[in-house]
Amino acid sequence: MTRIDKLLAQSGLYSRSQARELIRAGRVAANRVVVSKPEQKVEDAAVICVDGVEINCEPSRYFMLDKPAGVLSATDDRNQSTVLDLLPRELRALGLFPVGRLDKDTTGLLLLTNDGDFAHRVISPKHNVVKTYLATTTFPVDSEDVAAFHEGLTLADGTKCLPAVLEPLGGCVCRVLVREGKYHQVKRMLASRGKNVMQLRRLAIGQLWIDQGLGEGGYRELRQFEKQLVFSSS
Repeated sequence: MTRIDKLLAQSGLYSRSQARELIRAGRVAANRVVVSKPEQKVEDAAVICVDGVEINCEPSRYFMLDKPAGVLSATDDRNQSTVLDLLPRELRALGLFPVGRLDKDTTGLLLLTNDGDFAHRVISPKHNVVKTYLATTTFPVDSEDVAAFHEGLTLADGTKCLPAVLEPLGGCVCRVLVREGKYHQVKRMLASRGKNVMQLRRLAIGQLWIDQGLGEGGYRELRQFEKQLVFSSS
């Protein structure tokens, strides 16, 4: 059992004081019963509604973000903007953090969560979660590059990369699918083949593809079924 104002604030839509005001105004219901006292306790699994609209008050939360260039995949930085700066204060209060990272100049799909186990499953190579990128390179990739990616590359500093998929898409555009997230990995793999990356965008994690309607810097909460798409290979 948890206080209703705490549960409502857990949604990330309202501060604790805003939640109390809504409750005292009779606008909040738990399991279809209007609640008028912020200190009243309800079951953690209770269906909470504000003005008749169901609110997600689960403690573990999952969001997709269309990361823009120039923003760090970090929770805090004294000198530069981070992806959390793109969120309203109430959502930042949920303890969200990026699942893995995208380079500062790389755009596209970035997951945010406060669920450490979920994040570990996404990041760990042993779970074989494929990340799909769209890259624009200085020169077109060729069949030899495709074969080299398929075999697995060893970079100049000795870093060994697992076998990956490289798909030429015409001109200097290609798609890259990797199962790990080493430092600047996609850029370094392509650079090792003499194809420096000019632009890089992550399109998908597993079978979860970025919502094209978000727009740069846009975000939304994942739907329940979308969490499972992250771990789906087909």
